[in-house]
Amino acid sequence: MKPYQVLIFIAVVMGLLGVLYWAFPEGKLLNTSLFADNEPTAEFDTIAEFPVFAEEDTIVPETPKPVIPKVVVDSTTDSRVFLQAFYASLAQSSERKIRVIHYGDSQIEEDRMTQQIREVLQARYGGKGVGLMPLAQTIPTLTVKQELRMSGRFTMPANGPRRYLVYGPKPTQRTDGLYGPMGQVAVMNDSLVKGSEDVTAICKPIVKTALYERWQVFADSSVHYTFAGDTVQLSGKGSVYGLSQESKTGIIVDNVPMRGCLGLVFTKIDSEQLRTFYEKENVRLIIMQFGGNAIPSNQNPSTISAIVKGLREQVQYLRACAPEASILFIGPSDMLTQIDGEWQTYPMVPYMDKLLRKMALEENIAYFSLFRWMGGAGSMMRWQEVGLAGSDGVHFHRSGARKAGNAVVNWILEGMEE
Repeated sequence: MKPYQVLIFIAVVMGLLGVLYWAFPEGKLLNTSLFADNEPTAEFDTIAEFPVFAEEDTIVPETPKPVIPKVVVDSTTDSRVFLQAFYASLAQSSERKIRVIHYGDSQIEEDRMTQQIREVLQARYGGKGVGLMPLAQTIPTLTVKQELRMSGRFTMPANGPRRYLVYGPKPTQRTDGLYGPMGQVAVMNDSLVKGSEDVTAICKPIVKTALYERWQVFADSSVHYTFAGDTVQLSGKGSVYGLSQESKTGIIVDNVPMRGCLGLVFTKIDSEQLRTFYEKENVRLIIMQFGGNAIPSNQNPSTISAIVKGLREQVQYLRACAPEASILFIGPSDMLTQIDGEWQTYPMVPYMDKLLRKMALEENIAYFSLFRWMGGAGSMMRWQEVGLAGSDGVHFHRSGARKAGNAVVNWILEGMEE
């Protein structure tokens, strides 16, 4: 460059520096977001200008823990005193059939828990067979293998006769309440299910204790059926409320699982249907095992209290339908959830357990606390450690279910000796 060009370049640079110095006095040029120590300047340190940097906007308020009301429960009463009607009926087991029906949520699916109750009672008082089962069994059991055929061809239960469930989603519910004692019904000759007027159900016992003496079919009079070994052939048009493999005398114990159910559905079943079944089949003990499905989605004590109030109404309804039967309510097991990063018992489990026991005593029915029998809060973790419960912290493994079922039936029978 020539000397005069160098002078011009220096003059321009000096002029620009002067302008910058005037625009950013006191050295504030370097205090920009590019060079600053991750802190906004005093002029911009406001929530309005920089909300993402404001501490007030990043604090997550703590969720207030629910205030759980104190529940006063009579601990002196042995609720098995309310099983006296069932105890008295056992003296007739050699002469006639005594039926026990076990309603519950997914904790009793696969005939879990019920199987042990049945085996112990039948070993002592006689009786054979697993009792009630639906025409189309969607959940395999540990005791009987079921197979469905329509027009001679193997059919998946979902493709069989249309099923209606009192505990199912709205499209699967009926408006007339005619669900039968299992809370579900299969409709033959449904116009939308081709071939459902000709159905074959094959029900083969898997275990020795499931062997039976006779079949029973609970269906409309328009449904015709014949038996051949483990096979029942049905034809016609109408509703099938259940099949039963059983004996003429002794104890028959029915397993009726209702997945996802809170237990607030019995009042939706036609009372005359229930009353007729309970009376004709000599039902002398009704077991209700519900409550667990209310826990994960409800952390409000008032909601739990309302659900228990609803369960009280179900107890009263079933008692009216089966006035000669005793009722036993089995409460929820211990259940785990993560609280502050640690596995702990859901806060509402002990509360519901106490409310259910209080309700049971007030309604003169027996109550078995799975929660207390397991060991109370945190016991589910110990069950997991020894392989008795699943990783979900809610359900028993089959071994755990066997242990729980035996505990229930032994507790029932010990009440006769006290």
